[in-house]
Amino acid sequence: MDIELDPPNGITGFPLGMPAEDVRTAAARLGRVKVSNEGSTSTFRPMRVTALHPQFEIVFHLEKARTLRAAEVWIPRPGPEEITVRYRGIDVFRTPALQLVRQLEETGLTVLHDEPSSWTVPRLSLGLTRTAGHEVPLDTDGEPLYFQAALTGPTDYYDFLLDNA
Repeated sequence: MDIELDPPNGITGFPLGMPAEDVRTAAARLGRVKVSNEGSTSTFRPMRVTALHPQFEIVFHLEKARTLRAAEVWIPRPGPEEITVRYRGIDVFRTPALQLVRQLEETGLTVLHDEPSSWTVPRLSLGLTRTAGHEVPLDTDGEPLYFQAALTGPTDYYDFLLDNA
């Protein structure tokens, strides 16, 4: 299975703006579905639909419980299925995190690193985190060697961070 991150448009099979019921239906094709904050219109506690595949999870954040606002893909776990998550041909979860950051910067993108384990790419609306909830290989800086999650959002999702840069 190949999943392409296409910020600010969404991910494979899940375009941003997709209706909530369509998100649920498509997520169910990936695995078990868990819904949190069902029907919530809160900005701070949005409705979320999580696709629980035996080897990975994708969390879909829904705006006002109506449409897909962001998709957060978690690193695939080992298993029988070959799963690759790419951004413009780059394997997001098999390329060492700091190397991936350099590759993004070499394309002219602004990559911000404001929190210890998080990087954001404003204007592109891509967020990456190295935070891991289990044992993973570590890089020389003591952080996970690979990114553990990637989020795609709409065009302006991280732009507010540019004011602080």
